[in-house]
Amino acid sequence: MEPEQKAKELDAIPISKIKRAAKIIGTGAKVGGNYIKYFAKKTVKPSTSKDSLHEDNAADIYAALSEMKGSALKVAQMMSMDNQVLPKAYQDKFSLAQFNAPPLSYPLVLKSFQQYFGKRPNEIFDEFSRNAIHAASIGQVHRAEKDGRLFAVKIQYPGVADAISSDLKLVKPFASQLLNMKASEMQLYMDEVESKLIEETDYELELKRAVEISAASHEIENIRFPKYYPEYSNKRIITMDWIEGKMFPDFLKTNPSQEIRNKIGQAMWDFYLFQMKKLNRVHADPHPGNFIVNEANELCVLDFGCIKEIPVEFSTAYYQLLNPEILNDESRQIELYEQLQLIKNGDTPQQKQLLLSMFQQSIGLLAQPFHVDSFDFGNDAYFTKIYVMGDEIAKNKELRKMNNARGSAHAIYIMRTFFGLYSLLNQLKAEVKMNYKLYEK
Repeated sequence: MEPEQKAKELDAIPISKIKRAAKIIGTGAKVGGNYIKYFAKKTVKPSTSKDSLHEDNAADIYAALSEMKGSALKVAQMMSMDNQVLPKAYQDKFSLAQFNAPPLSYPLVLKSFQQYFGKRPNEIFDEFSRNAIHAASIGQVHRAEKDGRLFAVKIQYPGVADAISSDLKLVKPFASQLLNMKASEMQLYMDEVESKLIEETDYELELKRAVEISAASHEIENIRFPKYYPEYSNKRIITMDWIEGKMFPDFLKTNPSQEIRNKIGQAMWDFYLFQMKKLNRVHADPHPGNFIVNEANELCVLDFGCIKEIPVEFSTAYYQLLNPEILNDESRQIELYEQLQLIKNGDTPQQKQLLLSMFQQSIGLLAQPFHVDSFDFGNDAYFTKIYVMGDEIAKNKELRKMNNARGSAHAIYIMRTFFGLYSLLNQLKAEVKMNYKLYEK
């Protein structure tokens, strides 16, 4: 049975730069009005908290980004994955972009099929759902049937690929303000994000990578992948097997046993660490909307649009930071930090010491699971330490004075993968065996 539509369908997406810019400018005006309303309330009642302000701003910004789709909405999705970066109101609203964004209406779906196949959906498939089953930031999924076989057909939103560069320029001020970063710091992120988003809109590339990674990973226990169909796919539409099961958040709501949680968590850990260790590439989009758990309690991996290719020279140095021997060797740490551009020649001795202390603390926490035979990701105390540390770093005035756009751009998606993976395992409350060590002793 198809799920009930939770968001109103869109009959049009603003495609031109002028219309998309107008949407952002209009949203900025609404946000300004929210601040005026907040300060007016605070004048009357000084104890007024910012919660209502955050809720109003999050709703207005998300509404605009949802109508724009594409890169703008993808940035919101990415920011929602770190539950310490944004106030809760933004987390809750932006997380909808993962798999419950407003879908396109059926006439727009027909238009995409006519443009890229030269045919209507019912001329290709025996049956095709009028309503989207899932809708996210870049595309939405419909269920189709042909010759008794069920398919998931992902259709990219019109204009998404062409608007990436201009969209990121438009959302940069919002992202900079929300993340409390300087423009120079944001640019490091935006350049890398732009290159990955361009790849994500190329469904022919996604199909190729999906086939390659699923073939290489097929022996990992309790991991399953859909089969992909090039004959029903092209640059903007991709077709794969329909997989029955529960989306990851719905699976968690069933209150699975600890044994099942550990089973799913182990499969997830092994899949990600196998890619990093053996393939030098990784599925760098570990959010709940990309996973289904089937009736056999196997983890089914969807959406290979965001794949980070990891240069060997980068990973060799970066993974060594997880080595407990390195963490106890300050001189070797400094060598690696300099090699990875985390510490720069122009840093003063005081700045270098401050950075060294920060990196020792943050990387030490990240590395903890690798230093034991098995790790309990359900340990909330561990994640509390990570969140407290992140808050302290964000508030450190000395660090804020420095140019904090540090390190290789390759680290952006690797760190996103680690923290996304850790977050999913924490939601699972899973204890997993550390079957892969990324560093060499």
